[in-house]
Amino acid sequence: VQLQASGGGLVRAGGSLRLSCVVSGSAFSSYAMGWFRQVPGTGREFVAAINWNGDRTYYADSVKGRFTISRDNAKNTVWLQMISLKPEDTALYYCAQSTRFLGELGYKHFEEYEAWGQGTLVTVSS
Repeated sequence: VQLQASGGGLVRAGGSLRLSCVVSGSAFSSYAMGWFRQVPGTGREFVAAINWNGDRTYYADSVKGRFTISRDNAKNTVWLQMISLKPEDTALYYCAQSTRFLGELGYKHFEEYEAWGQGTLVTVSS
């Protein structure tokens, strides 16, 4: 399975970005997807996740109300719409896929995801 993330860039505080992740080589429509982020020297942080058909979503408290995760199973794509960006949102953002049966807590643990994209860098200037 391959995950290709894109859409990162440099944006001013208060701005918006939309990240995309296209998945190939797996039954995309059957599996949960998540977004995580990482700042160099720190651990991978949960951002958002969505179940297989999109009717359940989960967010980190730090991004609730500002980020929206969505998916289109016909396009094998998951998005992360980010608005009202803050400098503390600066990180390398990864998309990930889990083939496991996840409870609510499981969606937020990076160990539950088996496949990962290469990351896309988001930089928010103040």
